[in-house]
Formats: sequence, structure tokens, C-alpha cells
Amino acid sequence: MKRLVASLTAATAIFVSIGALDLAQATPSTTYWTPATTDVQAYKVVHIGIDNYFTLGRKNDRGSLPTDVGLTVGVLPYEKLQMEVGLDWQEATTDPLSFNAKLGTPEGTLFDGSPALNVGIFNVGTDRKVQVDEIGLLRTDFNIAHVMVGKTLPSNLGRLFAGVYHGNGKTLVNRDGKAKNNGYMVGWDKGVDKTKDKDGNEYSKWVFAADWASGKNAIGGGGVGIYHYFTKDISLLTGPVWLNDPAVASPNANAKWVWTTQLDINY
Repeated sequence: MKRLVASLTAATAIFVSIGALDLAQATPSTTYWTPATTDVQAYKVVHIGIDNYFTLGRKNDRGSLPTDVGLTVGVLPYEKLQMEVGLDWQEATTDPLSFNAKLGTPEGTLFDGSPALNVGIFNVGTDRKVQVDEIGLLRTDFNIAHVMVGKTLPSNLGRLFAGVYHGNGKTLVNRDGKAKNNGYMVGWDKGVDKTKDKDGNEYSKWVFAADWASGKNAIGGGGVGIYHYFTKDISLLTGPVWLNDPAVASPNANAKWVWTTQLDINY
């Protein structure tokens, strides 16, 4: 695991120094709330994501999670081995900048009918301190490495993803400050209402998505929502997110669930 973290962290450093599928969303590529997907951003395609998480019907002055503005780009020109690197800026946090990277193979690469596989790391923050400061602002030095497997289900039932994660035991903690840095993630998506753009590229106008991460920590939780694709490269996701432990995952809002809207643009 240490070698995995070191190699992927090095990949993000390369991205900083040098400055597909329908569903390659947010930064890093995610299904909904978690990176429980085996999608990897296509070579030279730049992805911009703006993710908001806010409470509904709560009259307080701390009713949202940090807004995440992310940038991701595909960096490998190979069909059977793909890689993306990216960065996120989250406000309001005391450690707003974080990095991510993912390396993977599409379905059918290893052998006929083989699942998609990838390894990645996300929330590589820039401040080595505790997860939450005295006023409840999140930090992002979680350094979460993950391994994912994905497969298209028979009978047009969508795609299923599953994997495990391991993060920084000093910052990915529970409400008692004890390490809660291991767990698993699952995800699912299904596109409907297929169409083509003027260039003949096929895509789904609507994509249903759901995922969940175990653990009573900052990433524990999940949700169910729907994407609408205005074009092949522009989509909007909306739906609720439930948190395994609101006191840890949403110290600003202290809400059991929040609503998310996520704008995604590829170019």
C-alpha cells in the first residue's frame, strides 16, 4: 500500500509541474458521492466540475458542505491503459487544495469479458494537521488510496462497481479522533434515453447513479441521484446525500443529509 500511495502521489506531482465513457464526472472521476467507478478521463480531455452540497429547511448560518471546484485531465494516449490526474479547490476549508490521480484498464482488456480495474488516490491535501479545526472547517489531507473493480451487468441493468480504500490514519478519523481510515465503496449507474449529437456520437440523456462508502469518517455516506446530459460533454447531477456520521462528515452543517448539485463540463 505504501508503494501504491507513493507512486500515485508522484503522478499528481507530475501534473502540477506540467501544469471514453459517458460517465466520467467530478474530480476525481466519481459515481455520485464517492470515486466508486472505474471510469478514467480520456486522453487530453479536460474536465471541470463544480459540486455543491447544502441543507434544505434548516435555518442556520452553517448549512452547507464546502463547494468543490475541480479540474481533471487524461494523460495517457493508450486505449488499454488510461490515467487521469487532477486537483480540487474546496471552500470554505482550512486546507482548500488537494490532488488526485487514477490509473486503470477498461473492461475486456485483460481477457475477453474481464472487468475494468483501477487504482487511485484522492484528497491528497497540503496541510498535515487534524481533520477538523476549532471552528469545524474541514481539512483535506486524507490521502485516500483505493482499488476498484467494475463490470457491465447483463440484461441492460447498468454497471456495478466495488472496491476498498485506505486513508491517512491521522486525519481520516471518527468523532473520537480515532483512526477510521479503512473501508469499502460500492457504486452503480445506468444510462437511459440514448441519443446522438450532430457528429454521430452516442450518449445517454439521463443517467441514474448511486453509491456508498463505509466508515464513520469524512467520506462515509452515499446517495442516489440522476444526471441530465444537455450535450455529450455537459451534464448536471442532482439528488440527496446521506452521511454515516454527520458530526464528522459535515461539521459545518451537522446535517444527517444534504442535497447536491454537480455541474460537469468536458472539453
